[in-house]
Amino acid sequence: MNVQVRGKNIEVTPALKEYAEKRLTKLEKYLPKIDLVHVTLLVEGDLHKAEVTIPVAGYLLRGEEESPDMYSSIDLVVEKLEKQAKKYKEKLNARFKNNKNYTTDNSNVITGEEQDNEVKIVKSKRFAIKPMSPEEAAMQMELLGHSFFVFTNADTDEINVVYKRRDGKYGLIEPEI
Repeated sequence: MNVQVRGKNIEVTPALKEYAEKRLTKLEKYLPKIDLVHVTLLVEGDLHKAEVTIPVAGYLLRGEEESPDMYSSIDLVVEKLEKQAKKYKEKLNARFKNNKNYTTDNSNVITGEEQDNEVKIVKSKRFAIKPMSPEEAAMQMELLGHSFFVFTNADTDEINVVYKRRDGKYGLIEPEI
């Protein structure tokens, strides 16, 4: 596992890097094929924040935690990622088991109760996407009272997503295809 640790407003000491690497190796028992882990340690005022991103088979496991102590923040984010990794592994195992249960007409046989943590889509929407600037999309999102908005970027002619961040500012997602 290659752990890349970088700091913002903090010098990453060898001890801090070693601690983060040691704690993150705990995740290998759930996800043995982790190649790369991105860790960002930052200090904002009195808070020490640890952000970790792990690409796993086309998905991203991501967690961030903050506390008055950087070592505590690392511990908290590893706990959060451990829960995500367990959930990811359970879903993979459930999917694998369900794929083995077929009848002769190739329809799935439901052999047990559905899991409580299974993702269920309960509503679907279709709407026309109008070309606009990210600023216009953010304004439209606010008018609708939503936390995100999908639109065609008038400058690039690509589908983008504008969203409201926890800090009250806006973010823009520009997919790379």
